[in-house]
Amino acid sequence: MGRLLFKGGTVVDPSQGINGVYDVLIEGERVVKVEKNIDSVEAETVIDVCGLTLTPGFIDLHSHLRDPGQEWKEDIESGSNAAVAGGFTSVCCMANTDPVNDNPTVTRYIIEKAQKIGLCDVFPIGAITKGLKGEELAEIGLMVKAGIVAISDDGETPKDSKVLRNAMDYARSLGIPVFTHSEDKSLSAGGHMNEGPLSSLLGIPGMPPEAEDIGTMRDILIAKLTGAHIHVCHVSSRGALQIIESAKQEGVRVTCEITPHHFTLTEDAVREFNTNAKMCPPLRTEEHVEACRNALKTGVADAIATDHAPHSEDEKLVEFCQAPFGIIGFQTALPLSLNLVREGYLTLEQLVEKLSVNPAKIIRKGDIGTLKPGARANITVFDPEEEFTLTKDLIKSKSFNTPFLNQRLKGAVKFTVYSGKIVYKSV
Repeated sequence: MGRLLFKGGTVVDPSQGINGVYDVLIEGERVVKVEKNIDSVEAETVIDVCGLTLTPGFIDLHSHLRDPGQEWKEDIESGSNAAVAGGFTSVCCMANTDPVNDNPTVTRYIIEKAQKIGLCDVFPIGAITKGLKGEELAEIGLMVKAGIVAISDDGETPKDSKVLRNAMDYARSLGIPVFTHSEDKSLSAGGHMNEGPLSSLLGIPGMPPEAEDIGTMRDILIAKLTGAHIHVCHVSSRGALQIIESAKQEGVRVTCEITPHHFTLTEDAVREFNTNAKMCPPLRTEEHVEACRNALKTGVADAIATDHAPHSEDEKLVEFCQAPFGIIGFQTALPLSLNLVREGYLTLEQLVEKLSVNPAKIIRKGDIGTLKPGARANITVFDPEEEFTLTKDLIKSKSFNTPFLNQRLKGAVKFTVYSGKIVYKSV
């Protein structure tokens, strides 16, 4: 493969302390150098990216590709296309497939299919327990050998604390993190939105923030007991963030992520019974949204992840309490996250840390999340000022369940480069 030169872009790479106008030279699958004024004769292909921002490729720690088993919602190919259109060169996919990714056969299926498609890294997250039932540990060691980067029962984090303890002990010995959906489900049982005055007004059973707080405390205490690395998914409550902050100060090995919808929208998005704004944990009040933004600002929250969760239109076009939880998120993550920069919560460097550098560290992948010479050439190039309307025609996913449909967004991906190959280019 020949040499490719991106010339004149604003390169932001916190792993090297770079933020300025640089050129980036790629050969084959690797970055050769990031320098000012690289001579164009060094490359066979030169792309002028003046006025655009160039960063290490985005890494999504939390997504659902529905493959195997629910390919009418999404599959690895459509999910990969949506991911690269959103600037993601690596995505971690949850284990709640059908069959569940609780054994190395399913793990290998996901990895081999993704490699054949060749658009982005797909890193499987293996199940903690067989069938996500919370009882017997899955084939974790064999799945690690097959290629999983973490374990999680996603929305079914084991209720049995002894089972979770055993899983954390095992994960620690294998050098992988445990991803938790931290929630006391006995407290939130039957809920469909945030509990409060609005849920009472709408007549919808609520899910109190305290359910998330209690679940987070339980999971962190077990992590402290075992010394395991726990990664708390899609944190949405102020109390959970306070618990995580205290745990970090105590030296517990805890990281966490926040989704764009949880730092952007409040529960008012469901006021008109919009099922495309129904997710778990639910959208909460402005108090919690502000806590999420500030947690990203202070570093309590380590990453921004999408929790991309496709559902068919038929599934969402039902009464609110009958609709499944979840929204798609690959193609809205960048513009929504850039709003945090525009509003002064994050610098551009901090944003790249949340979308690329820190996620690479959490899943222990040293050759991505950076543009250092020799690293894999996974690169996102975007125009932070370009505006677009998110129409169905633009969505690459098989599903359209997003509250941002037909909204005007600001910040557009122009190129996505995966292992030195341009896999997405905006028209």
